[in-house]
Amino acid sequence: MDIVFFGSGHFGIPCLQALLGTHHKIGLVVTACPHPAGRGRMPTPTVVAKWARGHQIDVLETDNVDDPAVIGRVEAIRPDLLLVIAFGQKLGRSLIKIPTKGAINVHASLLPRWRGAAPINWAIIAGDQQTGVSIITLADKIDAGHIIAQEATQIGPDEDAGQLHDRLAQLAAPLLVETLAKIEKGTAEYRPQDPAAVTLAPKLKKFDGFIDFAQPADRLARMVRGLWPWPGATADYLPKHGGRSVRLIIAAARPAEGMPGLAPGVLDQRLYITCGQGALNVMAVKPSGSDLMDWRDFVNGRHVRPGDAFVSIGQT
Repeated sequence: MDIVFFGSGHFGIPCLQALLGTHHKIGLVVTACPHPAGRGRMPTPTVVAKWARGHQIDVLETDNVDDPAVIGRVEAIRPDLLLVIAFGQKLGRSLIKIPTKGAINVHASLLPRWRGAAPINWAIIAGDQQTGVSIITLADKIDAGHIIAQEATQIGPDEDAGQLHDRLAQLAAPLLVETLAKIEKGTAEYRPQDPAAVTLAPKLKKFDGFIDFAQPADRLARMVRGLWPWPGATADYLPKHGGRSVRLIIAAARPAEGMPGLAPGVLDQRLYITCGQGALNVMAVKPSGSDLMDWRDFVNGRHVRPGDAFVSIGQT
């Protein structure tokens, strides 16, 4: 089949790579325009644009996918199928009606659970034991199309969002190849989603990572995993006997039993962070402007002591 691919994020790269080993042809890749990135804030093409150009595939960069010029370019290719993965823009009906065999999306959850922009993060934060990938048709409502294929996987007890993202991206590739074969042969089955089972996974913002240590430690440990590497579970470290506070991201932590008599955020004798229930055993942190480091290295470098505190942003 002739395919037009719409995507901007890393999640789609394994699927694109898998398509190269099939008889399908990627006639065009549509991706977001270059955006400022890095310390120099230089305009940087998406990873999908870089991949496509590296494989001599035509690239169309746009921040308005429903622009008539984009629609005209896609129509000129006369594709059999539109494939959308981690694109960040909603395709309008003018695009969806172009291909002869429809428009499909690869989504990083077991729909209808976790419709939205951040399904991997919210699955971990919520404490889900299982997630997976879904291949669906495009619909007027985001992630509400008919399910064509799904594959489930267990979420590891210490797996963070970055690790799960990469694993699901690899899981999606063979499922996509198998599904395309069924679509091409006309044997694919299309199952509507159960509206009663819908949960939402809204796009994350920086403040979603601000930690409230009055919450239970098990929830905060899931938050740490679910928000790494972005936006990161963030708080300010404040020495008890004076000194400069340090903003940092807690990159890895496990829940533990708490010690009585300490306020949320205070470090106990084990240098665990007291929570509303239990405590956080921190294993890795990323101070602002510094690299990721082991918690013990931070403790030694900052002379961290029991009684020091982690406080929610805005309370320092």
